[in-house]
Amino acid sequence: MKKLYALIALVVVVVFASCSTSSQGTTSGSSSQDARNQKRAEQKQEEAEYDEANYQIAMKALTDKEFVLEADQLMSRFGRVLYVNSTTNFVMVNKDKATVQIAANNFIAGPNGVGGITVDGTVSDVKTKIDKKGNVDFSFAVQGIGISAQVYITMTHGSNTAQATVYPNFNSNNVTLSGNIVTLGETSTFKGRTIF
Repeated sequence: MKKLYALIALVVVVVFASCSTSSQGTTSGSSSQDARNQKRAEQKQEEAEYDEANYQIAMKALTDKEFVLEADQLMSRFGRVLYVNSTTNFVMVNKDKATVQIAANNFIAGPNGVGGITVDGTVSDVKTKIDKKGNVDFSFAVQGIGISAQVYITMTHGSNTAQATVYPNFNSNNVTLSGNIVTLGETSTFKGRTIF
């Protein structure tokens, strides 16, 4: 009988010891989970601050009419999406001058020497609208020898990501460029030969 009591006492001691160890493991596991959650929250905060800073820079560039939308995606009016090089696909505005360059084919030189077309024109009829949430609509007309179009740019609040849709005045071959708005001084674009 004494052996039975001793065995029960031993089992009770082992059970309490294992419960104590597992509760300590849970505590350290939850503290490491809290640390990971804290780190994620800090990273999200840093990203939000970075995006907000880029938004403010892009807003100033739009207001000053000195910006480039560097596109990494093109979408045709039929919804076909192409991923492209942002150094050769862009909409640039420098005060009263604009350049639209589309180089969807990086393997063939094309008329502009970089796989597509480059057209220059004069900017007019600039309109800027900012809604209550801070989303921006920026539009202008561009007129030149090789281009006559309306350009509509939308940028959502909190980042410099934007879309520019180019609507030619004489046909319906509109194209949408998606990418980031940067200042003229920060752009890494390469302008090809103007075809007209």
